[in-house]
Formats: sequence, C-alpha cells, structure tokens
Amino acid sequence: MELRQLTYFVAVCEELSFSRAAARCYISQSAISHQIARLERDLGVPLFERSTRAVVPTDATMRLLPLAKQMLSLESAIRATVRTSGARIRLAANMSFATRSLSAIAGARAAHPDAEIEFVIKPFRQRITAVADGDCDLALIRGSVDEPGLAVEQLWIEDLVIATSAAHPLATRDQVTLADLSQYPLLLPPEQEQILLHNVIRAAFADLAAGPTFGPPIPPDHTATMELINRPDAWTVLYADSPTEGLVVLKPAQHRLRIPVSAVLRSDTRRSPILTTLLSGLHRR
Repeated sequence: MELRQLTYFVAVCEELSFSRAAARCYISQSAISHQIARLERDLGVPLFERSTRAVVPTDATMRLLPLAKQMLSLESAIRATVRTSGARIRLAANMSFATRSLSAIAGARAAHPDAEIEFVIKPFRQRITAVADGDCDLALIRGSVDEPGLAVEQLWIEDLVIATSAAHPLATRDQVTLADLSQYPLLLPPEQEQILLHNVIRAAFADLAAGPTFGPPIPPDHTATMELINRPDAWTVLYADSPTEGLVVLKPAQHRLRIPVSAVLRSDTRRSPILTTLLSGLHRR
C-alpha cells in the first residue's frame, strides 16, 4: 500500500468518478484505475462497484475512507514538521489562479532572490487542510471559509461573465439584464459542486420579481460550452478567466455578478518579508 494510492482512493470516493478523480490528481484515468486495482489486490477486497453509469463505494470503502484521510493528514503534518525554517513559501491553488500566482511569485523572487516559493495544485478542500496542517503557507480560494485557526484576507473581486451560444435569442445584444435572462434556462453544475455560484445567482436575483429559470444541472463530465450549444436557448455564468471559445459573452446592464478571491492563512502565521511581498503581488490588479 502506498500513500499515493490512498490519495487516489480518496479522490475517487469524493468524486464518484474515475475520470474526474484522474483530472483532479493530474494523471490519466487508466493510471488511477490501475492504482486502485493494485490497492484492492493488496487489501484483498473490492473498493468500488464499477459500471458504465456509476461508481459505487463498497462497505469496505466506507470503513477505509476515514483512515485514509487520517493517513494523508499525518503525511502533511510530517512534511510540515521537518520543513526547514528558511526562506520557503508554499502556495496552494488550482490552475485557474496560475497566471496571477506565477506573476506574484516572480515578483517575490525578484525582491528576495534566495527565496524558495512553491506553487502546488490542490482541490479546494485539500487547500484548506494543507494550510491548517502547516503543509502550505497560504491558499487561494474563491469565496471564504470560517474555520478555527484560519484567517481569510480578501485579495481581489472577480467578475463573472454571462455566456450563451451564438444562436441564443439575446446573443446579438450589447447588454442584457437579469430580468431579460430570467425566462431562459440557466445551466449550472449541481449545487453541491458549486455552492458559491448558486449563492451568487440567488443573491443577484433576490430583488427581482422573477428568479432564474433553472435548467438541468450540467453533468460533471460535460462542458458548459457543449451544453450551451446543445441548448441554444440557455445561458450560464463563468468565471472571468474561464475559456469562452465558441460562446458569446454578454455584458450585464445593471447587476454585476462578482465573487471575492481570498488568501487563507493560519491565524498564527508570522508574515515574513517574502510572504508580505507575495501577498502584495497577489493584491495587484
């Protein structure tokens, strides 16, 4: 049994999909399937019931999952314990923050040539855990968290964009209002996967006579672009840095759909000159 196998195991448990777990871990689907199969052989029990439609955890999986998470948490704690106290910073984010993060890292390295700054890719919950455990010094997230021992510092406000297919009835307009859009189906990922987006939409429509007309949720293995092409009467909202090739981006006439981007740090973090410079770079527009 290897720690990477437990990492893949937890990812499959949380995603309930080998393809999504593979994308989250940045490996191929065949590789993650192979490692899970090795883990099953080592343990002598099946961990997932596989079909073309679903991945279902077995009873053994439900017993193993909390222990696997505990093992991975201990790994992070061990890494944090043996880290040197020198000029080293670990920044956890996802790929959507890569451009901003690498620019800030370059600025911090220029100001502190001896600094070692790592940019590590982690999904949302792992970013928070890595900061809490001391494995990472800060994490970038959209929205906020309220957890003991953690501090949240807002860095910038990100605009959301309204996107449709070129065949949408409103696609030729220079501007649209949310009232204009309310009669057309809104396509979003399931709320449990994108709580933040759903909350932003609910808040934006709160003062309007008509709320949004929700269409079917976007399946996890589908893209917004394909869903809008298949549903030319529908619309969606995307983060401003999301790919929009093949879509029409509409400008909201009144309501701006906005979302905060924040840095998460431990409450007891002593801000070194390197960390201060890095945060300053992330603040800049």
